[in-house]
Amino acid sequence: MARQLRAERTRATIVGAAADLFDRQGYESTSLSEIVAHAGVTKGALYFHFAAKEDLAHAIMEMQSRTFRRLAKDLDGRGYSSLEALMRLTFGMARVYEEGPVLRAGMRLATAGVPVRPPLPHPFTEWREIATSRLLNAVQQSDVHADIDVDSIAHTLVSSVVGTCVVGGTLEPAGRQPRRLAEMWHIRIRGMVPVPRRARYLTLAARLEQETATASVR
Repeated sequence: MARQLRAERTRATIVGAAADLFDRQGYESTSLSEIVAHAGVTKGALYFHFAAKEDLAHAIMEMQSRTFRRLAKDLDGRGYSSLEALMRLTFGMARVYEEGPVLRAGMRLATAGVPVRPPLPHPFTEWREIATSRLLNAVQQSDVHADIDVDSIAHTLVSSVVGTCVVGGTLEPAGRQPRRLAEMWHIRIRGMVPVPRRARYLTLAARLEQETATASVR
């Protein structure tokens, strides 16, 4: 049992070190020797857990996928409307994105075109499917115009969230992310939410911005 725990800790240390380096300098620019040095482990320890750099990338993207699915599942059954659950999911992802390097590294791997091994879905495909599902339910709940192109809106929404994280993470301090997400949602809400329900979701976007910014400071 003690040996297994040590092995699990070593694996987590290696993944964390790889994520930090992938996040800061990119996948292609990071060598296994750098990961070994950053993790403070031997090459033998690294190769015991991961045969190649691609295996490390896959492990990070698996962690990213589990985090996203856990956040989505945690929002189910809380009585939120589908649109509110979708909004909360995007702010939740932004918060986790700033809390540690794994999701940032996963985002960088996804945008860099690093191959994703089946059956793991590409993160953008997974996010788009969740957005599509939530938007279809939002149409049924009359929170979104019935005549919108759900697939197109879901695709644009995921592109906007990814762009907000990548561009904001490059050009602005981390504390600006919640504001940028709220601005994105204000634009989306005005375009797809019926007027009688618009104020509710504009107010929600402002509240989620404040809550996320406060959580990031702690």
